[in-house]
Amino acid sequence: MPDTSILNDSSLEFLEKYLNNAAPTGYEWDGQKLWMNYLTPYVDEFITDTYGTAVAVINPEADYKVVIEGHADEISWYVNYISDKGLIYVIRNGGSDHQIAPSKIVNIHTKKGIVKGVFGWPAIHTRSRVKEEPPKPDNICIDIGAKDKEEVENMGVHVGCVITYPDEFHVLNGNKFVCRALDNRMGGFMIAEVARLLYENGKKLPFGLYITNSVQEEIGLRGAEMITETIKPDVAIVTDVTHDTTTPMIDPKKQGLAEIGKGPVVAYAPAVQQRLRDLITETAEEKEIPFQRAALSRATGTDTDAFAYSNGGVASALISLPLRYMHTTVEMVQRDDVENVIKLIYESLLKIKSGDTFSYFD
Repeated sequence: MPDTSILNDSSLEFLEKYLNNAAPTGYEWDGQKLWMNYLTPYVDEFITDTYGTAVAVINPEADYKVVIEGHADEISWYVNYISDKGLIYVIRNGGSDHQIAPSKIVNIHTKKGIVKGVFGWPAIHTRSRVKEEPPKPDNICIDIGAKDKEEVENMGVHVGCVITYPDEFHVLNGNKFVCRALDNRMGGFMIAEVARLLYENGKKLPFGLYITNSVQEEIGLRGAEMITETIKPDVAIVTDVTHDTTTPMIDPKKQGLAEIGKGPVVAYAPAVQQRLRDLITETAEEKEIPFQRAALSRATGTDTDAFAYSNGGVASALISLPLRYMHTTVEMVQRDDVENVIKLIYESLLKIKSGDTFSYFD
């Protein structure tokens, strides 16, 4: 592959549109439609399931099946309680961070359309200087400018409405992508780019490739659990984000060392099949793709676990994109890392042989 940028204007236009679209856990379908529309020229068919996972398939007739996967959902909130004064209290939908909520603008999704609101917070002048009350899930609330509960309900807001942040995509310093939902809309984007490269470079794989954009990862890997039973893959390469541990208040001795700009992060964990991981790291070395390593303990905490322990055991590996400020509205990744994750998945696929069990007993 030429040593030049692999992201073109069309792919970056798709990335911005894809990121700016809200796709909270349980409501991913609009984003999935954008993703499938982008992939249509590059694949043979699509599979979707009841809960919204989308799979783009290349060479569906093949018996041997390889999955490359990211997850589509983003963290959000649910309306949980509406006070008589018209203030809205929330519960999490995924791992939403209550500490970043105060003063954030939000979109409340209703059948009447988007209702704007703000997470209000008491002015600094009114807070105790002796013992300040921190933001907590039970004291943050949303104000939509309504005078009472009845007016809130008349605006279409009710218990169970999902709430997202409207923060949109932008670029810092020419090469840092910043947005909410980079976790893990970037995964869906990167696997889509792998499909585009295979098509544009005329590569014919000796197996069926299942480009999988799973739902409901943020609440327990549920989409991957469902779709792996449908596909029944032989191999799965999962991509997600991982923490850049070089920013303040993170201890690399506990969290491991990973840094944006230093390349994809290849995981070492019980769910990661060692021979498949070795194929990936050896490919990186051969193709001079920079990469980092991470040791994960009992579980990866990603869809890798769902694929690995399904269907009697699926050879699985995890390639992560280093990211700063996870589960905030200013998640940040570096363009070079994005391109190198795409390259590493692409080149690794070209090394996989149909029928390989990756067993040490063969």
